[in-house]
Amino acid sequence: MMLDGAAGISVVGEAGDGDEVPAVVDAHAPDVVLMDLRMPRVNGIAATRRLRARPQPPEVVVLTTFDTDENVLRALRAGASGFLLKDTPPAQIVDAVRRVAAGDPILSPGVTRRLMDRVTAETGSHEQARATLRALSPREHEVAIEVARGRSNAEIAEGLGMTVATVKAHVSHVLTKLHLGNRTQIALLVHDAGLV
Repeated sequence: MMLDGAAGISVVGEAGDGDEVPAVVDAHAPDVVLMDLRMPRVNGIAATRRLRARPQPPEVVVLTTFDTDENVLRALRAGASGFLLKDTPPAQIVDAVRRVAAGDPILSPGVTRRLMDRVTAETGSHEQARATLRALSPREHEVAIEVARGRSNAEIAEGLGMTVATVKAHVSHVLTKLHLGNRTQIALLVHDAGLV
């Protein structure tokens, strides 16, 4: 009811378990999937990973009551573009769906800093991430850093003196060159490298 009542958003399908998600996505081609983590047969992490491995997949926002560091990290590594807690106010959930549909990653504020600290601690060395980022051109590298800072395409364009279309092209090149699925994974890699 919350989402169907929001301007510009329509709920086109529902699934009761992760194993039902592919059929619902095939039937309705949604832009964004809200994914629970705990489901009886196939959990949200596995369902997200399978969904994001498909050609032209929808964005995925994990909506859960379980905000452990491990759950957040596993969801993002599986390709989720957002991670929200179920106690997030409805207006913020609606805004998150819109922002993810527009290409901006979303994390509940309470988990953002904790996640960044954990990712950095787990890597031990930043060198592997930095070596991966060396595949980028200098301009792509700048754009990747701005993505990791949470800037929108318009903000990046203004800050780096380029058009929004050019920023989108650079983001697309970064995703392709680094074999990443979305902006959240760019941000994780840049954080792994210790650059923001």
